[in-house]
Amino acid sequence: MKLRRRAFAATAVTALLGLSSLTGATAVAAEDTAATGYVALGDSYSSGVGAGDYDGSDCKRSANAYPQLWRTANSPSSFDFPACSGARTDDVLANQLGALNSSTGLVSISIGGNDAGFGDTMTACVTQGESACLERVQQARTYIAQTLPGKLDTVYDAIRAKAPSAKVVVLGYPHMYKLDGNCSVGISEKSRAAINAASDDLNEITAKRAADHGYSFGDVRPAFSGHEICSGDEWLHSVTLPVDESYHPTAAGQSGGYLPVLEGLA
Repeated sequence: MKLRRRAFAATAVTALLGLSSLTGATAVAAEDTAATGYVALGDSYSSGVGAGDYDGSDCKRSANAYPQLWRTANSPSSFDFPACSGARTDDVLANQLGALNSSTGLVSISIGGNDAGFGDTMTACVTQGESACLERVQQARTYIAQTLPGKLDTVYDAIRAKAPSAKVVVLGYPHMYKLDGNCSVGISEKSRAAINAASDDLNEITAKRAADHGYSFGDVRPAFSGHEICSGDEWLHSVTLPVDESYHPTAAGQSGGYLPVLEGLA
């Protein structure tokens, strides 16, 4: 009788352990299955300014932007696209994080260029000459080194708090110019080199902050190599109309530059 009781007890324990294991595995599987939504955060490089076919909002979200292209190719369970033209880190915190939740499986974001004064820098470079350009670029580089890291940390922390299960892909910015390229007019070569150097600073700081939060960094500079302004096969607008599309990726820059980088990391 004692043997039978012990056998029964052993069988019951084994069954309970198996059930516990199965329940845990099922819960993990359910969690993984649930966290399949995609949210695209960020600034004009994410919303697709310069790529055309906009949604009619002030954010100028393009049907040709890389988030829309990734969505079409991968059919996530849900898709939210709050990325907006002109967005800074504070705008992401105030206006874009509401789309994130426990079912978000993928987040993409490009942010930081507007915080560093990208638009004002390019305006100074184009309209005020080399000296003003170099001064403005140096101001941007100082901001990137001293102030932007903390701004990025705040955004990245907030993303994790709102979407704890998400894979986060932080996308950088391309070099604006091909140096010693085929541009015969426009800003000086020294100004072009300074702008590219500021882009390098921005990418390096962003990559480090992303890595320290456990996020993937997508460096788009190699993808845009040979397609910068002055390359002869540009995936970036120079000065154009509408003016706000100047110095932004074209539809080809979104599909050939940004999309493959996201696909490789998502």
